Amino acid sequence: MDFHKGAGNRQFEFARQNRKELTAAEGVLWKRLRNGRLDRYKFRRQHPLAGFIADFYCHEARLVIEVDGEVHDSAEQMQYDEERTLALKELGIRVIRFTNEEVLTNIGQVLEEIKKG
Repeated sequence: MDFHKGAGNRQFEFARQNRKELTAAEGVLWKRLRNGRLDRYKFRRQHPLAGFIADFYCHEARLVIEVDGEVHDSAEQMQYDEERTLALKELGIRVIRFTNEEVLTNIGQVLEEIKKG
């Protein structure tokens, strides 16, 4: 069982740093996901995975959840996000993306979307 799909030391260090700097939206979502609070699924926060850092990852469901701020609105970042999603899909991992605003203003709907997977 490979939880990290070949992630290297650099990704582990970067993930460790990211866990210390949670955004407001990530904090709201993490409160709802941690400790199996969403249908008993175990999520990991800032999880190294195949050369990337997933905001949230559930190995059992093979699901990555990304919470995107405004930086993800640029054409360059959108292209990178799409390539990343395709790379994870090739590993059999689904990716669901939400904006910070969606998480902060409608957490109930976000959780329902996550349940649908």
